[in-house]
Amino acid sequence: MKRYGLRDDQWDRIKDVLPGRDGHVGVTAKDNRLFVEAVLYRYRAGIPWRDLLERFGPWKAVHTRFSRWAESGVLEGVFRCLAGDADNEYAMLC
Repeated sequence: MKRYGLRDDQWDRIKDVLPGRDGHVGVTAKDNRLFVEAVLYRYRAGIPWRDLLERFGPWKAVHTRFSRWAESGVLEGVFRCLAGDADNEYAMLC
């Protein structure tokens, strides 16, 4: 597994709430997983958008898509999906 990549079970939990999937209105997004991994990489590594690795595509395109998903409520939908079945994988004690 890539350092900041999603495991298959993690991807399976969110893939059906993302836009652009087969059978839905609009363009089918073939790279939803790559996009989600790009966003995770950016935040987990603590880097600016401009320093995103080339394997994720143009940083500006990733940032634009992130902004659109945030504004349209897609990311909120992902959070709600995950909150409904929390596994506490990242729980920390202070």
